[in-house]
Amino acid sequence: MSIRYILFLILGLDALTLIFQSGELSISYSETLLINGDFSFLQVLIKSSIFIFGQNDFALRFPMIAMHLLSAILLFEISKNYLKIERNRLWLLLVFILLPGVMSSAIIVNSAGLILFALLLFVYVYENYPIKFSYILLVFYMLIDGSFATLFMTLALFSLYKKERNYFLFNMMLFLVSLLIYGIDTHGSPKGYFIDSIGIYAAIFSPIIFIYLFYALYRRFLTKDFDILWFISTVAFIFSLLLSFRQRINIEYFAPYVILALPLVAQTFEHSYMVRLNIFRKKYRWAFIISLSFLLVNSLVVFFNKYLYQVVEAPKKHFSYKMHIAKELSQELKNRGIYCVDTDMKMQKRLEFYGVTKCNNFLLKENSLNFAKPSDVTISYINRAVYNANVTKININ
Repeated sequence: MSIRYILFLILGLDALTLIFQSGELSISYSETLLINGDFSFLQVLIKSSIFIFGQNDFALRFPMIAMHLLSAILLFEISKNYLKIERNRLWLLLVFILLPGVMSSAIIVNSAGLILFALLLFVYVYENYPIKFSYILLVFYMLIDGSFATLFMTLALFSLYKKERNYFLFNMMLFLVSLLIYGIDTHGSPKGYFIDSIGIYAAIFSPIIFIYLFYALYRRFLTKDFDILWFISTVAFIFSLLLSFRQRINIEYFAPYVILALPLVAQTFEHSYMVRLNIFRKKYRWAFIISLSFLLVNSLVVFFNKYLYQVVEAPKKHFSYKMHIAKELSQELKNRGIYCVDTDMKMQKRLEFYGVTKCNNFLLKENSLNFAKPSDVTISYINRAVYNANVTKININ
């Protein structure tokens, strides 16, 4: 089977999995804030999708899935410059798709998926087209999101290293304008979150791959083997860790920059593997098999996450609880002829997406699962009750 057919097979299965998974989730409160909050480019994408496909979960998540698939294709194309063996590019693509952080950005509506796609698009344009196209792209990035200030900072340092004066001045200008427009986030009192940030990065990449990523970046530092991918990923990674000494950082803004280093990681691994005789390659094969196995297990856990309610002691401790309940709850209310309720703010916003608006006719109040009544609204997954609420009709007269 040709490489192209395998590529389309991987992407097709990935798309089908994500589309199916989108139907298993409900809109979260943070996603309602993005849709109904301040104007943003991502908000425009989501609302355009909802306008075309209707107000449903597929429309909500379609832009994220589309950007994820385009990101995968861009990564595959970029890797041509880093991997000599073509089939290794497919292995890199598979690892990319299975990374926990990439998988979440492919389906959760937040800035991470947009930033990752934009970074890969920039690198692809920078490496394959005249420099004027990257100038245009960077100006567009400056206008759509403040999180690209990190990109401008890294490119300014990269142009200093390459002694490209015009590119340095251009990126410094974009960096300063971004700070002027979007400001600097210095929320909260000074407090160290360095260990927390390292733990989140390890969760995003899986521990083994994160350790090897750190090794690959450090090894290139020692050998002075710097390129644009190394600068973007390394500077952003170090900058995020420095910030974490003072405050809790939004990893979704920095993780896409670090994910950009995957072709460098794959190149380092390929080189280390190829320069050794077969008898000494065994440990590398085992390391890759173990890493890929962990990623596959993680993917299965995410895909069949509702089965975890069978083993989680308290449903609210489930890692996807905040993205469950609302859709099923709205359907159950509609089945009872209830199309508007008064409930807590977060659930209120989520129910409104599914057509259950706010009113004073019915009061929806969550109850403990230990005191459920037959008349209550109960949401269950795999025969396990995870949510219970009482609906009371309010006599306005």
